[in-house]
Amino acid sequence: MEQLADALLERSNGNYRGWGDVVKFAACTAARIGEVSGVRVADIDTSTWTWTVRRQTTPSPGGLVDKGTKGKRARKVPIIAEVRELVLDRIAAADRDPAARLFTGPRGGRISTAVLRDATHWDEVVTKLGYEHLRRHDLRHTGLTWMADAGVPLHVLRKIAGHGSLTTTQRYLHPDRDAIAAAGTALSAHLTGSWSQTGPKLKAV
Repeated sequence: MEQLADALLERSNGNYRGWGDVVKFAACTAARIGEVSGVRVADIDTSTWTWTVRRQTTPSPGGLVDKGTKGKRARKVPIIAEVRELVLDRIAAADRDPAARLFTGPRGGRISTAVLRDATHWDEVVTKLGYEHLRRHDLRHTGLTWMADAGVPLHVLRKIAGHGSLTTTQRYLHPDRDAIAAAGTALSAHLTGSWSQTGPKLKAV
């Protein structure tokens, strides 16, 4: 993620660190780019390190506007240690104004996935890095997969993602090869222990 953020920053002439911050924050919170654009200073609780997701930026006939989240409900998302310094820097840059946006474009404007793409030459950068199929929305996908691989329960992931059902959340999750191998090892250990103590027990299905 650091490599991607640095490459996007470099391609945009390195004159606005905000693009890299947006990418890292989106991935580490499993949020949509529009939701990142909608963050206000008041939405961040640095005592519990949580973000209350209340709104998102979306395109409209008159330009970019803010409206409620996709699920129409506010939700809380953890802010992990790796991006806390970044968040504190942006709060300070906003003079701690509760109504100020935490993430904006270089001129203070709203951000959308298209704005991020064009400003950073996204398609060119990800292709050069060998991730030609990586989309901006995949940052959210990546964050949810990281959380799943870290052992976050599915029902908690659903709350963090703001999904209406577990089925929707499951579509984002793709355990890596190590996680799958670990599952097999755990099952073998469980069965070996059970068999050695009581013999094999099969349940009818």
